[in-house]
Amino acid sequence: MSRFFGDIRQNGYVVPDIEAAMDYWATVMGVGPWLYLERAPIKEFSYKGAPSDIDVSIALANAGPLQIELIQQRNDAPSMYRDFVEAGHAGLQHVAYWTESFDQDLAAARERGLQVGQSGYSGSPDGRFVYFTAETHPGSVIELSEISGAKGQLFRKIRERCAAWDGKKVIHRL
Repeated sequence: MSRFFGDIRQNGYVVPDIEAAMDYWATVMGVGPWLYLERAPIKEFSYKGAPSDIDVSIALANAGPLQIELIQQRNDAPSMYRDFVEAGHAGLQHVAYWTESFDQDLAAARERGLQVGQSGYSGSPDGRFVYFTAETHPGSVIELSEISGAKGQLFRKIRERCAAWDGKKVIHRL
């Protein structure tokens, strides 16, 4: 457990082919079913403080208490995902901490010198997220994700669905 943020709740993987990645995780790792958002509803996305029109596909499933996120960027908009791929990387890009005290935790992180690389919200305004920069250590970007509202409810449903998964239907598309 991090003494700054608590438990790591999600590992985020940037992948070149999200459907192949979901299949791998389900058939080889036994993780699923996947909630698949072909066009993730990310709003007010900014990269290094400037608006960016990002287009990403996201898939979510749980392996016990740890959520696995698969991300495939579909355009060339500026983002930390694009930077990760352009640097020749694929795989684990970030770990996420979940919070119901987003403003306080963000302020504390900034006080410790962490700098926001990208931010936005998913779904509703109570689903804010920030990614802190980590250029010198690929695969260890920190995401701080707000889960006090609808996004938190969705994440609980995903975990419950994964705990009861019979291994049959691998992908649930939204």
